[in-house]
Amino acid sequence: MKTVKHKEIYMGKLRHGADLLEELSGICKDRNISLGHIEAIGAVQKAVIGYYHQDKREYEYLTLDQHLEILNLKGNISIKDGSPMVHAHVMLADAEGKAFGGHLAPGTIVFACECIIESYDGAILERSFDQETGLPLWSMME
Repeated sequence: MKTVKHKEIYMGKLRHGADLLEELSGICKDRNISLGHIEAIGAVQKAVIGYYHQDKREYEYLTLDQHLEILNLKGNISIKDGSPMVHAHVMLADAEGKAFGGHLAPGTIVFACECIIESYDGAILERSFDQETGLPLWSMME
């Protein structure tokens, strides 16, 4: 574990019709945020979420082509292949209150979304291939 310190906090709304993951990633790249935390609430017009099959070592994606509330979105920001990468999970609910959750994937379209991005100063967390899991996980860099 490494120690990090709060640097800056950004708050705002995302563009209607934008791809949620691409919008968050773009904000991080534009502001050169390479280490941080993301939270968001709001609603989406449709969603794509992933589930990682540990035995197969691959993601399966579910497309939810309906209007959904974002009950919670949490994620982190680190470096992958030299650029900031947002890794986020999302919990969504439909009109009947049924919940869906998983890895936020491209193709999730914003209806309305308010987000908070906290940037940190500290050790760089870079993602690299992890043999045990088959995932790009953090490796600590000084």
